Amino acid sequence: MTLTALATDPAPWPVLQAGALLLAWALDRRFGEPPNAWHPVAWLGSVLGPVGRRVRAWPPRAAFVGGALVWCGLAAGLVAGAWGLQSWLRTLPAWLAVPLLALLLKPLFAARMLCDEVRAVEAALQQGLEAGRARLAWLVSRDVRQLTAAQVRESAIETLAENLNDSVIAPLAWFAVAGLPGAVLYRFANTADAMWGYRGAWEWAGKWAARADDGLSWPTARVTALLLRPAWRVADWVQLRGEAARTPSPNGGWSMGAMALRLDICLGKPGVYALHPRGRAPEAADVETALRHTQSAVRWWMTMLAGGWLGWALMGAAGGPA
Repeated sequence: MTLTALATDPAPWPVLQAGALLLAWALDRRFGEPPNAWHPVAWLGSVLGPVGRRVRAWPPRAAFVGGALVWCGLAAGLVAGAWGLQSWLRTLPAWLAVPLLALLLKPLFAARMLCDEVRAVEAALQQGLEAGRARLAWLVSRDVRQLTAAQVRESAIETLAENLNDSVIAPLAWFAVAGLPGAVLYRFANTADAMWGYRGAWEWAGKWAARADDGLSWPTARVTALLLRPAWRVADWVQLRGEAARTPSPNGGWSMGAMALRLDICLGKPGVYALHPRGRAPEAADVETALRHTQSAVRWWMTMLAGGWLGWALMGAAGGPA
């Protein structure tokens, strides 16, 4: 693409995707998350919260139907808006379309924040067990008051592994598959599940949201596991699949099991599951090692996506597949 074309012509879509992804990643590494006042996911949470609390008070059947209709209505509106923005961006010259798409993409994934929050748990734990428990409570919904230091680290590493899929791998995979609408749909589904997808009072109102998130996360959870612990041999894949089956979640056990096997530690939730039960209890060094593996997985994923898009664009320019 010549300088004249860059200044005046729309970029091929794969080039636009690759450029926006790399710029959004650079913004994430440098600045992290925007303030809640400017964060679209925070705006979404401010809508989902009050609407969901109203629907969950209905009788079970009405709550299920209401939750499903609200989910579908919001999803349709968000996807339509994202499609309109993407269509407009594709008419702009490359120098303008790439940064604008990057700014829209950045809030839909959160690699730096994920690592920073887990690192903060270990830093707090170095100050004392109570401080570590209090910092962990920012990340998990479980009762942390009786956790030992090793269990605090288990929970932090589990959160890191599971949210690597939810916060990075999956939204960018859906961006690869369906552009900005795909990433927006996934981020909406994951946010709705995080707010509504619980047992108890949310059982019926949040059931559709929970199942939708499970479906959208299903393929990428397996990809995340392979990024954390490559399992190309059949025996390694069988072992990984066996660990994943120990959890009640159809997806979370894959990345958590991969991390447990990679670090040779046991990760578990008391009374619910234990992953790699023959592994040792995690130590402080394991948190930093888990962070390194996570950052390596992010780098590989970004490189594969951007490289794939640029390769596709070059093939098209050379007369290969369009």
